[in-house]
Formats: sequence, structure tokens, C-alpha cells
Amino acid sequence: MRIPFNVCRSWPARMPRRMAALHTSAVRPGDVSSASVPRPSSAAEQASGQAPVLNDLFGRFHNYLRISVTERCNLRCQYCMPAEGIELTERSSLLTTAEILRLARIFVEQGVDKIRLTGGEPSIRKDIVELVQGLDALRPLGLRKIAMTTNGIALRRKLPLLRRAGMDGLNISLDTRDPRKFEVFTRRRGSEHVLRAISEAGRLGFDFVKVNVVVMRGQNDDEVPAFVEMTHDEAVDVRFIEYMPFDGNQWGRRKLVGYRELLDGLVRLYGDRVERLPLEANHTAKGYRIRGYRGQFGFITSMTQSFCADCNRVRVMADGNLKVCLFGNTEVSLRDLIRGGASDAQVVETISQAIKRKKRAHAGMDILSQMPNRPMIKIGG
Repeated sequence: MRIPFNVCRSWPARMPRRMAALHTSAVRPGDVSSASVPRPSSAAEQASGQAPVLNDLFGRFHNYLRISVTERCNLRCQYCMPAEGIELTERSSLLTTAEILRLARIFVEQGVDKIRLTGGEPSIRKDIVELVQGLDALRPLGLRKIAMTTNGIALRRKLPLLRRAGMDGLNISLDTRDPRKFEVFTRRRGSEHVLRAISEAGRLGFDFVKVNVVVMRGQNDDEVPAFVEMTHDEAVDVRFIEYMPFDGNQWGRRKLVGYRELLDGLVRLYGDRVERLPLEANHTAKGYRIRGYRGQFGFITSMTQSFCADCNRVRVMADGNLKVCLFGNTEVSLRDLIRGGASDAQVVETISQAIKRKKRAHAGMDILSQMPNRPMIKIGG
């Protein structure tokens, strides 16, 4: 039985922080284990120098590279960009297409098999299709997946070209289905363009289409069931993201809605039709589905249950800085290295040293909210 949208709209805007657990055969309280502790690289590996370049000192192999290809964006989302805007990096200080592709090749040669393009908004980059074609040429070296995170506003017309160029999957950000709230959240109009892009991407047969929803208490937490209902007819993966602190986004504990609170509310609504999905390797999302629905949904629990132990991601930002942890404020410039005439071997050594300095885990949410970090738009989603 499908939950009608009028029932979804009755979802309480402010759910109690602790809900009585429902004992169902599908989902039970405590069914998600706490994060495991990363295994340090063996002393033998470190002493012999045989630990892979992309291995850190806790045994985590970083085979997933996120590359921000622009700082520019056609939206002004509250959690991503400060209200006063940002000072854009000078064009001459941003990575060129050739530099992006060189770094991508170096990472792939060391074992990266998935690359995600981020921003800013990557789809507004004029050569985005050519850039994807350049990445697609790295598949003989071991690259398996090319993906992109996008707000979807200017995406729909480029979808066929991106698919043909080699794009495998998309994460499309949409924090509300309500056009009026969309304009408040993003300081722009255009929610209908995003919804059309989601449907068109599914029609074109991308390997995966994920919808990213940053959940904020009192703003869009009442829409969670409506987003789950998107998975009834469309084979999408809706991912509810806990609100995270970045420079200028006015983060506060009162705005954070933890995943357990959301999951308990969905179990109250759907009962034992909520089914847990197996965890994927290096997972960021805890996945679920409603029995009989085509798609699935999940929770990215960076704040209430971190997944640092399984982290396999590093980021190269639009200005060429390497960031080994989303919440870390230590960076190293690969752009300066390249422009200084460094060989591939020297770039590899710098990457290896940066990854070896990666910490076991990021700090707790209250500490993170006080630590300096870039606005999300200058990191890349």
C-alpha cells in the first residue's frame, strides 16, 4: 500500500527527539552498529615502504577522488554559501582542464577507480562534457566510475551529452519539493528544472541517480515522507544528509535532525515495510527501502554516527589544494607543485605524505562548528 501524499503532509514538523521504538521484523532499534576502528597499516608495510601511496596509517585505501571543477554556482544555498557570498579565486589560480586531467591520471595510476566532479556547480562549466571525455579515456588505467554532484538547474539539456561522454551516475541536490521553500533555501527559483532533470536522468539509463537532501529542523524535515514517496515510481536513491557545519552556514545543534529520529518516524509511518539494505563497502549512507517501491533511501550520518573508519575519499579543490578530510583544515597545493615543474613522481610523493598525515577520525560536531574551514562551495560536495 502506498502512503498518500496527504498523509505525508501530516508528518510532524517538529518530531520528538526520542520516539517509542516499534518492534518490527524489518527494522529494530540498534540495528546499525557503531563505527569500527580503522586498522593501522602493519609495521612491516611501513618499514618496508610497501604500503600503497593511497593508504593512510590506519589501513584505509583512498580509491575515491572528488574533484571540484569550479567555485561558481547558479544557486545560493543556505548551508553551502554564506549570505554575503564568497570571494572567488582568481581564474589564473584555478586548475586548468589539462591540470585536472593530469592529476586525475596520477591518482588513477595509484589506484583511484572512482572520480566525482563537484563544485560550485560543475554543469555550468563550458567544457564539462569534454572534461568527462578526458576522464573516460582513463578507464584503461583502472578508472571504473565517473560521477557528478549537481544542483540540476542547468543539467537537463546536457544529460544526453554527459551520458555519451562516459558519465556513469549523478547526485542531484534537492532539499525541498515546495517551489516557495526552494526559493527561500537557494535564494533562486527553479525547483521544476531540478525535478525534470531527476526524471530525465532516470530515463536515460544512468547507472545511479541519487537525490541529496540536507535535512534541517523546522525547515524541511516535514518533507521526509514525500521524498521517500519519490522512490515509489522512480528508481532513485534519496539520501537524507545530516546538517554539517561549514564556514558561514549558521550551523547549530537545534537545526540538526539525527538519522535515528528520521528513521523512527518512517517506521511509525510505514511499519514493517521499511527494510534495511546491506551496507556497501566504504559506505557513506545507511540504506533502506519500502517494500514494493522501485527506489531506495538512506541516511548520511556524518554528525551522529561518523563513518571515518571506512573513509576512502580525498578531495582536490578548484584551486588545486588537496584536502584529505572534509572537516580537516590542513591542505597542500598540488597546483603550485605542478606549475613549479614537478614530475609525476614528485606529485605522487606529496600526495602520499598528505594521506599519511590523515587523522583517525574527525572531531565531534560541537568542536567542528568552532573550527575554521572553507565554505562548502569552495570545498566541493
